[in-house]
Amino acid sequence: MTDSEATEIAAEIPAELAPPGPVPDPPRWLTLLSLRPRTLLAILGLLLWLPGVLSLPPLDRDESRFAQSSRQMAESGNWVDIRFGQVPRYKKPIGIYWLQSAATEIVGMGRHDRIWTYRLPSVLGAIAAAWLTVWIALAVTGAEAALLAGLLMLGSVLLTAEATIATTDAVLLACVLAVQGVLLRLYRAAREPEAAAPTRKLVLLGWAACAAGILVKFPLVPGVALVTVLGLGGWDLWLRRKSGERGAFAWLKFTRPLHGVILLLVLILPWLIAITIQSQGAFLEQSLGYDFAGKLAGGQESHGMLPGYYLLLSAATFFPAILFVAPGIALGIARRDEAAIRFLLAWAGAWWLVVEAVPTKLPHYVLSSYPPLAILAALFILDPRPVRFLLAARWIGMFQFAVGAALFVAAILLAPHYFGGAGDWMLWAAAGIGACLALAALVLAILRKSVVALLLSLLAMLVFVPALTAGVAPRLEQLWGTERLKPLAEAAAQPGDPPPALAGYQEPSMLFAFGKDVVLTDGAGAADAGAKSGGLALVEDSERGGFLARLAELQADARPVGEVSGFNYSRGRKVHVILYRVAQIRELNE
Repeated sequence: MTDSEATEIAAEIPAELAPPGPVPDPPRWLTLLSLRPRTLLAILGLLLWLPGVLSLPPLDRDESRFAQSSRQMAESGNWVDIRFGQVPRYKKPIGIYWLQSAATEIVGMGRHDRIWTYRLPSVLGAIAAAWLTVWIALAVTGAEAALLAGLLMLGSVLLTAEATIATTDAVLLACVLAVQGVLLRLYRAAREPEAAAPTRKLVLLGWAACAAGILVKFPLVPGVALVTVLGLGGWDLWLRRKSGERGAFAWLKFTRPLHGVILLLVLILPWLIAITIQSQGAFLEQSLGYDFAGKLAGGQESHGMLPGYYLLLSAATFFPAILFVAPGIALGIARRDEAAIRFLLAWAGAWWLVVEAVPTKLPHYVLSSYPPLAILAALFILDPRPVRFLLAARWIGMFQFAVGAALFVAAILLAPHYFGGAGDWMLWAAAGIGACLALAALVLAILRKSVVALLLSLLAMLVFVPALTAGVAPRLEQLWGTERLKPLAEAAAQPGDPPPALAGYQEPSMLFAFGKDVVLTDGAGAADAGAKSGGLALVEDSERGGFLARLAELQADARPVGEVSGFNYSRGRKVHVILYRVAQIRELNE
């Protein structure tokens, strides 16, 4: 019997009966790299993300909403209120706007109109999330596996996407991990006498991270912690009922709740009181009553999906780590008697179930479950011991990996064809090189060369991602309606023109491009604004009838000076916008 056949047979042995066997030593080069994990992760993160950060135009809708609100904060100097255009924006707390405004003030050199400056907090937050994944893993395993966990997390598609755009989620993940890392150490110290308990300072830093997370996006950070604690407590209660023991939640007293809550309130209450007074209570009503409660009650903003959405999407969003996730879960289940492993399983499983159950679903909601899964995957890579269902789990992971790689190749080759902008030989070469690297990683995974398979899969990401973000995306002219309308409007503008009127096509990127004073209205309103003050009107086809009819009533003159056709990816439909110059009717001003 060959070693391969023996391993296959052993994989079907029940986990409780499988002999642990000797764990092979990690490669020498991996041990050397694990001595400086933060430097390595930071360099790889910058190589992976900066091409998109610097080349992608402002995206609709969330990125442009955050960036424009942060821009207005920087320009106005009002660091309490949050405004988008002429209206308040009270869906999210102040934290991300502070970070984005500060980044733009520091590196923008006096300019507030460059989107990449607003993306820097996301880049730094994602790097911090990779570092904190390593820190959490060090409470579970050695330095080599911890580095692999950080690499798996850093290279994942979903974190890459969040690191590249100016939204909350990369920064928020760093806050989640800081809190979860403290909880893991507290739980392990309570269950394993040989484990060192975290210091008082570290526990309070965890509370500070919770406060920071609340200021960035309440209530996700305390929500992840609460769901983990409840899932873990339920699991412990079941185990202790069998043994007759009690006290599943007793370890929580070591979180220093009195001191922690006081610190949390000291950090969040000054701004919360200030915004409550300034908004006359509207902030709490909109952020908690409308935004948060609305997501729990139903699929908000057309984002309702059935349970199973995140599982189906994981082949793409957790690529390339998905190659090792299912085997990592199998290994984790076999080692569930270890307190730290049980914490990781409860964290990942409980939060995943919660987001699958919530009606409103966006891809990034599941991101907080990825770090514990990345750690379990790293454990499998360096410790592929035979456990129950390992063979099936390995084939599931390989199938998901193949699907994710195929989607990358298809996006690079097909997106230019469908959304404008011809591809060239460099993009075809990138797709081919990335596909070859992914295929080699898949073959090596089949041969159980997991460490090398991981490295090749990360190299595939270093080919796929810049090719998409810096090579393909800027060529997709049909998607970038705002980027094409802006130069047309600038060329048609005349001295003394008021801000243009927007009718129909009112995506947030238009405000970032044209400024907060644009007139957001319908077709008839655009005609009224133009007849009163003259200037430009950008009218989408759905509002053109009302625009022309109102012009006729006013006996006003307007002439088209340009047009743009494209695809509105935020709404999933084609769009056609005509740029008009409207002549002022002086009688309306007399």
